[in-house]
Amino acid sequence: MIVFVDTSALFALVDRDDKFHGAARSFFPELATRTLVTHNYVVVETIALVQARLGLAAVRAFVDDFRPLLDTVWITEEMHRSIEASLQLDSDRRISFVDRVSFELMRRRAIGQAFAFDEDFGSAGFELVPAQA
Repeated sequence: MIVFVDTSALFALVDRDDKFHGAARSFFPELATRTLVTHNYVVVETIALVQARLGLAAVRAFVDDFRPLLDTVWITEEMHRSIEASLQLDSDRRISFVDRVSFELMRRRAIGQAFAFDEDFGSAGFELVPAQA
């Protein structure tokens, strides 16, 4: 089974002070038999967030420990432009560009589950794992 991996889960895995750290670490072993898919925008977003909040040592830990476990899809210019165009038509400002790319990738690849702690994935019709109350 394929599971999409979001920045919110990746950051929770790395940051011991993140409120979802325990849940992320507890659930992560359950993903060992699954294909973990993300995209290069999530990787960039995660590295930028980790560097800003935790420093370069934490970036190295992310790159060494978690990045190799991810099947990273590189977003094409076509998909990027498609999301830009849809963004101009949408009035929901709270959904980030990176999340919109994630949702489109998940739809195109028929990925129904997201390892995420971002409720926008649930609102977009995807199943969040681990399940959140």
